Amino acid sequence: MFLSLLNRKEKLKFLDLAIYMIDIDGDPTDAEKRLLAKIQGELGRDIVDEYTFSKSKTVEESIEFFKDKSEAVKNIVYFNLVDISMLEDLYNTSEHLFLEKIEKAFPISASKRKQLIGIVYEFRDLREKALREIKY
Repeated sequence: MFLSLLNRKEKLKFLDLAIYMIDIDGDPTDAEKRLLAKIQGELGRDIVDEYTFSKSKTVEESIEFFKDKSEAVKNIVYFNLVDISMLEDLYNTSEHLFLEKIEKAFPISASKRKQLIGIVYEFRDLREKALREIKY
């Protein structure tokens, strides 16, 4: 969400982090593949075509890229990574540790973390409510 607000290079580097997050616990599930397709749709066809689907040499390189970016850019990146991590019902330690690494590198305060995670839950709750109402 809000990925269209990122510039071209930020979108490409975010895609690195998103793919890393999806791959962190092994082969992507069908739900993760659908979410990646949704993310790619939001980023735009030109970004997806430009991306080689080979992550940066290290994930640290992609994290480092965002260190000097604006707070808004960091919040968008973190928010979307939290959204990815909450896709599955199972708690994954590797994803949690990766998010902690992002929190420290950006830095994301405890209160901002709580706000952004709360918004992810609110979005998910609203989506579920809408699905119930349309009986899908």
